[in-house]
Amino acid sequence: MGSREEKAACNTNYGVTFPLFAKIEVNGDNSHPLYQYLKKAEPDPDGKTDIGWNFTKFLIDRNGQPVKRFVSKQKPEDIESQIQAELTK
Repeated sequence: MGSREEKAACNTNYGVTFPLFAKIEVNGDNSHPLYQYLKKAEPDPDGKTDIGWNFTKFLIDRNGQPVKRFVSKQKPEDIESQIQAELTK
């Protein structure tokens, strides 16, 4: 889980109530292998692979394959129908 300070900041600044994990690198030479894979599989709408800001989201299917990438401004409730569609496949 993230540090108490990180959790407090996310709660205060963004209203985050979901569990947080340890901070990892998502861009650059030391980016976590999961994010290397996700960024390559699903570039952003402009074709860029780097993650530009917190809360970028990736939709993954039941087989572990990336389906779509969502920019940080998109709220989880805004993509609920796409999540539900994947769950019914």
